[in-house]
Amino acid sequence: MIRDRVALEKDEEKVLAPFACHSKNSKGRKYHEDEPAYRTSYQRDRDRIIHTSAFRRLEYKTQVFINYEGDYYRTRLTHEIEVAQIGRTIARALGGNEDLVEAICLAHDLGHPPFGHSGEVVLSRLMKDYGGFDHNKHSLRIVTFLERRFPEFPGLNLTSEVLEGIVKHETEYDVADAADYDPSLRGHLEAQITNVADELAYTAHDLDDGLRSGMITEQMLAGMPLWEILVESIQWKGTQMDDLTRHRLIRKLIGLEVTDILETTESNLTRNSVKSVLELQKLPFNVVSFSEEQKRRNRELKDFLYKNLYRHYRVVRMAVKAERTITDLFQAYQANPTSLPVHVQVHIQERGLERTISDYIAGMTDRYAIDEYRKLFDPTELP
Repeated sequence: MIRDRVALEKDEEKVLAPFACHSKNSKGRKYHEDEPAYRTSYQRDRDRIIHTSAFRRLEYKTQVFINYEGDYYRTRLTHEIEVAQIGRTIARALGGNEDLVEAICLAHDLGHPPFGHSGEVVLSRLMKDYGGFDHNKHSLRIVTFLERRFPEFPGLNLTSEVLEGIVKHETEYDVADAADYDPSLRGHLEAQITNVADELAYTAHDLDDGLRSGMITEQMLAGMPLWEILVESIQWKGTQMDDLTRHRLIRKLIGLEVTDILETTESNLTRNSVKSVLELQKLPFNVVSFSEEQKRRNRELKDFLYKNLYRHYRVVRMAVKAERTITDLFQAYQANPTSLPVHVQVHIQERGLERTISDYIAGMTDRYAIDEYRKLFDPTELP
């Protein structure tokens, strides 16, 4: 028996919580389309995101370590996938819509420029007088305007719930601007799940990459409460950490964090008697959250990573190179727009010169930006 979309929507009625977003109740899309026969609306959104050029480019965009520093470090693409995996786990346990969570997770960093957060800081400064730059807003711009894959409309024509999840994505490093999506309401359950999954993933995996790189050592972490809990949980008493031990510790960290999120969220939902999507969004706080004790532990770990990894001289040197690369590219295009590729120049009249340049640079991978820099400024390179 073939299971069509109607059957899948009935399955959602059986397994999803009443405060989860059910695909059959979606607010719909900006441009009318008949929904697919064998996928829910959120499954279609996920698939459209995966097939974008912006998603494929994430493979060569920096998370912390630039792509050519090693094959095993996280990229922006592997980060998206890991966030989606953690998000789906949390969603399934809470009765949330896994497909919606996955779609938001896979889209939330589409707007990141090359060279990670350093690249965003530089591009934001350069665009200060021209409307600014923010990767959350640019993610939305990509899926609603820049990706051209359908003759009937610009963008991907995603459902309102996925767009709201992108707009209301917020972590310590991401501030939401939900002016067009009822800012009086908090993100729906699936948007909130994406937020904590993102925070959990980048903290755990940056720690993992930091240990692998040697920039962070187990001796530096000794005495930190969260680290001591992890070490005790696997009964590790060694002085030199091998790969298997590091993998065990990172798995334990993720498991501990997920358990804390689930228990805290369940308590919040029960205490506030949440029975619908709207009731959840009207609460003055996010129900999907870490406990206060875990927040304190995470704060200490984040402060440690900031001091010892993100401000490590190797990472700082790359940030300096990123600033010079992006600044010089931007100013060169600005001074001489005809140095832009022809397929980019055609957008200047519609978007304005600086926004066209910003869109072009934001879409670059690390290696493309480096190659473009060489072509513009190294006389021995062919243009």
